[in-house]
Amino acid sequence: MEKIPMTQAGFAALEAELKHLKSEERPAIIQAISEAREHGDLSENAEYHSAKEKQSFIEGRIKELEGAISLAEVIDPAKLSGAIKFGATVTLVDEDTDEEKTYQIVGEYEANIEKGLLNIKSPIARALIGKEAGDSVEVRTPGGEKSYEVLKISYL
Repeated sequence: MEKIPMTQAGFAALEAELKHLKSEERPAIIQAISEAREHGDLSENAEYHSAKEKQSFIEGRIKELEGAISLAEVIDPAKLSGAIKFGATVTLVDEDTDEEKTYQIVGEYEANIEKGLLNIKSPIARALIGKEAGDSVEVRTPGGEKSYEVLKISYL
């Protein structure tokens, strides 16, 4: 199986979510199912069906997290340098609007565009890989073609 690259922060967040699901959510949903069973006829018991559905979601998420953690390859960006690669924090300027944006290129499980964490598999990240400060990048996004200039690259 292919390793999943992630930062230490992303790995810690996955572990924390897994611990929370196993130690708090799972026992709570088991209790909720038990209480719903006590209400009688299960075929017409909305609380029971809702709790079972939530249990299914929680168990699925636990399996997904366990799989991701087992395949994780934790990469420390502070040990990297040079052209843009996984873990780089990149400051770009949109060549059309002169708007500056800063992103860190991270693994898919920790990506969050609102927080400036860019999925390594996204069109922008793929276009940036291997580029240097001063390079121009053409990116085909769902919103159309975009042109960016790489202003700064850092590895924190």
